[in-house]
Amino acid sequence: MAQAKQNTAAKVEELALPIAEQLGLRIWDVRYLKEGASWFLRIFIDKDGGVDIDDCERMSRAIDTPLDELDFIKEQYFLEVSSPGLFRELSRPEHFEQFKGVSVTVRLIRPQDGNKEFSGNLVFADAKSVEIDDGSKQLTFERSAVSKIFVNDEI
Repeated sequence: MAQAKQNTAAKVEELALPIAEQLGLRIWDVRYLKEGASWFLRIFIDKDGGVDIDDCERMSRAIDTPLDELDFIKEQYFLEVSSPGLFRELSRPEHFEQFKGVSVTVRLIRPQDGNKEFSGNLVFADAKSVEIDDGSKQLTFERSAVSKIFVNDEI
């Protein structure tokens, strides 16, 4: 099931990239998730200077018909288009590259040294680990132990 969700998100992203580009937007992330009994297709968009509600509406309208025409999502779902938000989650290699040196929070699945959240400047991240500098030392976490990494400050 997880692979099918990833494949759906990848197909939607492939469809969304040229549409977003035509609208002067970038795709930050695409997620296809089941929450309770409902499926959600979430497309996160970005642009220099930030995204507003009109950008979200334009992207939603522009992608709605192509999604219906291709009809590759078998489940009934809710389409949501939004910005990544002020405290944007970092999940892709290009996100980590863009935010090197920026203050982030690493949230762990299980506590380490009594804490589940650690903050510091992003030093390094790859598929296996993430490293931050908390001002006094560098901390390294295995990516498999991390639930979420997000930017601390408004950018």
